Amino acid sequence: MHVVVAASSPGPATAVDVGGVTAAEAARGERPRWTWADTNLWYPGLLRAGVRVDRCHDLRLAHRVLRTSAWTAGSPLAQGPSSSWDTLQPVPAGGTQPPPDDDGTLFDLDPAPRASGAGGETTLDGPACRTELHAQLDAVATSQAPGRLRLLLAAEAAGALAAAEMHRAGVPWDADRHDEVLRDQLGSRPPLGARPERMERLATQVRDALDAPTLNPDSLPDVLRALRRTGLAVTSTRSWELQQVDHPAIEPLLAYKKLSRLFSANGWAWLDAWVQDGRFRPEYVVGGVVTGRWGSSGGGALQVPKQLRDAVRSDPGWVFVVADAAQLEPRVLTGLAHDDRMAEAGRGTDLYQGMVDTGVVDSRAHAKVGMLGAMYGGTTGASAAVLPRLARAFPQALALVEDAARTGERGDVVTTLLGRTSPRPGASWHETQVLAQSDDADAGAESKARAQTRAWGRFTRNFVVQGTAAEWALCWIAEVRRRLWALGVGDGPPGLAPAPFTGRPHLVYFLHDELVVHTPAALADAVAAEVREAAAASGRLLFGDYPVDFPVSVGVAGSYGEAKDGG
Repeated sequence: MHVVVAASSPGPATAVDVGGVTAAEAARGERPRWTWADTNLWYPGLLRAGVRVDRCHDLRLAHRVLRTSAWTAGSPLAQGPSSSWDTLQPVPAGGTQPPPDDDGTLFDLDPAPRASGAGGETTLDGPACRTELHAQLDAVATSQAPGRLRLLLAAEAAGALAAAEMHRAGVPWDADRHDEVLRDQLGSRPPLGARPERMERLATQVRDALDAPTLNPDSLPDVLRALRRTGLAVTSTRSWELQQVDHPAIEPLLAYKKLSRLFSANGWAWLDAWVQDGRFRPEYVVGGVVTGRWGSSGGGALQVPKQLRDAVRSDPGWVFVVADAAQLEPRVLTGLAHDDRMAEAGRGTDLYQGMVDTGVVDSRAHAKVGMLGAMYGGTTGASAAVLPRLARAFPQALALVEDAARTGERGDVVTTLLGRTSPRPGASWHETQVLAQSDDADAGAESKARAQTRAWGRFTRNFVVQGTAAEWALCWIAEVRRRLWALGVGDGPPGLAPAPFTGRPHLVYFLHDELVVHTPAALADAVAAEVREAAAASGRLLFGDYPVDFPVSVGVAGSYGEAKDGG
């Protein structure tokens, strides 16, 4: 069997003859950087064999970055015609795609998905993967910032490995406790297709209050029409708007909406489908959002409702270490802008409280809403009132996001710290702009163009911050993953995690700026320390010696709910 390994330094890939041994046997040897089309095609099979891969190069993830990065725009990879790599769809961690057999060669991708190329269906076989790898190495080497791009590609690949591992290990989940919560909140389990009894009672109250005996409370258009028939000037059924309305239907309607979310997103059907053998196995899509954030292909991987946190319970003799990076995006903005006063406000303390303590704003709430407005383009209400004070106090930070917004409004692209580049607006955006500038454009066309311009500016304003925060989080994941493995096997019960994680602390959950580690209780303090040190190391990796802090709040407990509350 031949394993193609990307050299750790720039240069051609090396073909390593491992003499017909299985992929699992090869992985147990030296530390190769495994290079494959998609981590989730290959890594699950190795994990089932009890093998942990230390590092890899994911061609699909790397291609997407390099094809669109402004830093590689002049490369043959970026300028070439569309190929199978542009249309290859991700296989989510834990997806249904059957893995290749271990005794095949690494690049014999049958029965992998076929991707439609310019000439029809094309299998991404060994030669195609080698050709793509060489093109990627060349694109990086000739880019504007090779070092940063290499770090991004390595972090993306490490994230893909971690996602597959989290699916393999699963989140420990107490199905009986989950059922208790549902019964407490909703009543007894209803027959298939029926509403739980408490939801049905609330639905009846809403119908009576609105004099609408056939109203379906799950139909938002029907509910909105019924509210307006009673004379209520509502524009939507959003909870924040309904809370401002005084009418007998509002209280039961809000209660119904809350229970409906629980029932539909995490009710008994979800429990039956997603919790097996005491584990919930999320299906992550690494880089599933355009900014580089992760997405989910099912199961609600990116949310655990507060009501159900207590159902997430560790194995006997084990605990959760829940780590939350405090104010991640504004701290990333601080590092991007090198805003010294903002860095000082967050040094060793809550950043928002630091803004209050230094006299920038009068309350933590105002600091938070002001920074969110700066990063997301808030121009009304409390955010608009606070922004001028923030701009005077932190001119470099505010100037960076304003510049990103102006760039987007011109239809240009912005790039994250490590090289992920925003997409350009589509053809309809440009058509609207051209129409608004024509001699016969009316006020409506001009207004539409301005609205689209501002909206795209808000997108690019946030892209640089959210995208760089996603890069920091990937580096954090990679560093935590490495440090956890180095801790080895803990004392006490081995736990229920499958090989290769039996007895070892391991990642089980990730949400943007939060990591959850399942660990033997005896290693909990060591894990907490490593998670904190990994956050600091990730900050140094991205921002060098610039003094921006990345503090992490850590909770340790036997349930996710207790750990989230501080342990």
